[in-house]
Amino acid sequence: MIKTTMKIDGMMCGMCEAHVCDAIRKAVPEAKKVAASRSKKEATFLSENAVDAQSLKAAVDATGYTCLGIESEPYKKKGLFGLL
Repeated sequence: MIKTTMKIDGMMCGMCEAHVCDAIRKAVPEAKKVAASRSKKEATFLSENAVDAQSLKAAVDATGYTCLGIESEPYKKKGLFGLL
């Protein structure tokens, strides 16, 4: 699994977060655990394979928000209560 984190500017409310999540799901249909946070100015999701950063950025930018950067890293599932 790969965890992708996007820095996004322009989100002001819960509906903004929902629009960003919808754009990510459209651009990456296999995306799981899609979440956006206006306070952190970021969105995160998990996928099986690496994503095309340019098409993902274009999908978010097309909704009226600004994608400032995309980072991907291997995702390691934590054990019970994050202890393992």
